[in-house]
Amino acid sequence: MLYPIGIQDFEKIRKDGFVYVDKTDLVYKMALKGGYYFLSRPRRFGKSLLVSTMEAYFSGRKELFDGLAVAGLEKDWIQYPVLRFDLSGKQYKSISDLTETLFQHLVKLEGRYGVKPQFESPEARFKDVIDAAYTKTGSGVVILIDEYDKPVVDSLGDDKLNESFRSLLQGFYSVMKAKDACIKFGFLTGVTKIGKLSVFSGLNNLKDISMDARYTDICGISEKDLKKYFDESVKELAEANGLTREGTYDKLAEMYDGYHFCEDTEGLYNPFSLLNTFDSLKFKEYWVETGTPSFLVEVMKQTDYDVTSLASEQADSSLLTEINAIYNNPIPLLYQSGYLTIKEYNKVSGIYTLGFPNLEVKHGFLTFLLNYYTTARGSGSLLIRQMSNDLLSGRPGDFMKRMEAFFAKQNYQIQGDAEKDFQYAMSIILELLSDSLSIRTEGSTSDGRIDILAGTQRFVYIIEIKINDTAESALRQIEDKSYARQFADDKRKIFKIGVRFSTEHRCIDDWKVAE
Repeated sequence: MLYPIGIQDFEKIRKDGFVYVDKTDLVYKMALKGGYYFLSRPRRFGKSLLVSTMEAYFSGRKELFDGLAVAGLEKDWIQYPVLRFDLSGKQYKSISDLTETLFQHLVKLEGRYGVKPQFESPEARFKDVIDAAYTKTGSGVVILIDEYDKPVVDSLGDDKLNESFRSLLQGFYSVMKAKDACIKFGFLTGVTKIGKLSVFSGLNNLKDISMDARYTDICGISEKDLKKYFDESVKELAEANGLTREGTYDKLAEMYDGYHFCEDTEGLYNPFSLLNTFDSLKFKEYWVETGTPSFLVEVMKQTDYDVTSLASEQADSSLLTEINAIYNNPIPLLYQSGYLTIKEYNKVSGIYTLGFPNLEVKHGFLTFLLNYYTTARGSGSLLIRQMSNDLLSGRPGDFMKRMEAFFAKQNYQIQGDAEKDFQYAMSIILELLSDSLSIRTEGSTSDGRIDILAGTQRFVYIIEIKINDTAESALRQIEDKSYARQFADDKRKIFKIGVRFSTEHRCIDDWKVAE
C-alpha cells in the first residue's frame, strides 16, 4: 500500500495510487448548501488535502473521483472558477512577507483570467480577479484559503506586527463580503481561531464547523476508516512488532487516537502519525517530532498558567471558541492546536473536561515543557525512563540521585519563580511517570495531605517535599501524620522519602529515605 505521507495534492494521490480516505460526501454536503465555511484543526491533520480535494471537485475534475462517495451524489460536475490561496510554507517576520505571498497568488490568478493589475493593494487586485473570473466563466467563484492564520500565529508576542497582519488580512478577506454576489462558495481553514473575529469581521455569514458534529471527521481518521482502509496495514504492523491484531489496534488507539472536536462524537486518529507508523512499521511520536510550537509555551508562561491542570482542565464552550484573549488564558490555543481535547462533557453544567488526546501528545508535549521549564534540553525523555525503572525496581536512592542531579543542572538557570518552576517540573515528571506507575499528588489522608504518593505492584513511595526546610522535617511529617497508616495491611514494601528544595540554590540540596 502506498501511504501519502506529506502529500497534500489530491490529484497526485489519486493518479499515483496512494491510499485516500474518502471524505467527499462531506465536501458535497457543504457544496450543496453553498456559503462560507471555516474549519480549525491541528497541524498535519489533513486540512491542505481537504482544500486540494475541494479544488478538484469545484474544478469539475470528475475523473479524479471515480469510486469515491461524491461520484454517486454529484450529477452535474459544473466547472467553477477556483481561487486558491495558501499561506503556509513560510515564516512571516515582516509585513512584506505577507504581501509577497499574496501577490504571488494574485499574479498567477491574474494571468489565468487576463487581468492587468491597476492597483498596488492586495485587496483591490483581489476584487479585480473575482470580477474577471466571474465575468469570464459566467459561474460563481469558489475561494479556498489554506492556513489563513499563519501570519497572525507567527507574530504572537510582537503586538505591533501582529496588528499589522490582522489589519492587512481583514482588508483582504473582507473583499469576499463586498463581492458576495459573485461568489458560489468559500472555505477557510487554519490551526487556530486567533483573530478570526477581527480578520473575518466583514463575513457575518461565515459558518464555523470546527465543533459541528456533522463535520467532526472531515479531517482525521475514524475507527471505521481505520478498519476499512488499513486492516491489512494493521496486520503487517502486528507481525513486525510481535503483537496480535487486536493488540495492535489497541496500541494504535493508545498512541494516536482520542481527538474529539465536539462532545459525544467518535474519537479521531492523527493521520500523519498513523500513516508514518504503517510505513515504518514502528510506533513512534511522529507528530510531536515535527515540532512543538514554542509560542504555545510562551503564551502559557505569560498567562502564568498552572501546568498542574493540564491533564484535567475544565472549560465551557465559550472558552473553547475564544479567539482574541489568548494572553488571558491559553486553553483555547492548546485545544485548537491539538494538545488538549474533549474528554468528557457535562450536559447539565455545560462544562467540558479536557485532557491529552493520546500518549504521543502527552509524552511529547510534557517532555517539551519539562525541557522548557528547566532548560535541560533533550534530557527529559531518557530521565523519565530511568526514573520509572528505579521506582519499579525498588531503588528510591537511585531515583532521588537522578532527581537531585537533574535539578542541580538547573542551578541558577531557572528564570523567575524558582519554587513555582520546581513545582511545575515535578508535576510534569510525575505526570510522565504515571503511565507506568500509580501516581497521586497531594493525596488526602485523615491527618493531612501527602505531597506525592507513588505505587507499583511491589512498592509504595511516600514523598514529602519541604521548601527551604530540612529533609528530616519532611520525614517527621510523614511519621507524625501517619501517612503510611493506610498501607498497614498492604504487603508492598513502603519507602518514605523526605526532600528539601532550596529556592536560594534553585535545586534539591538534601533528601533522605526511610523504610
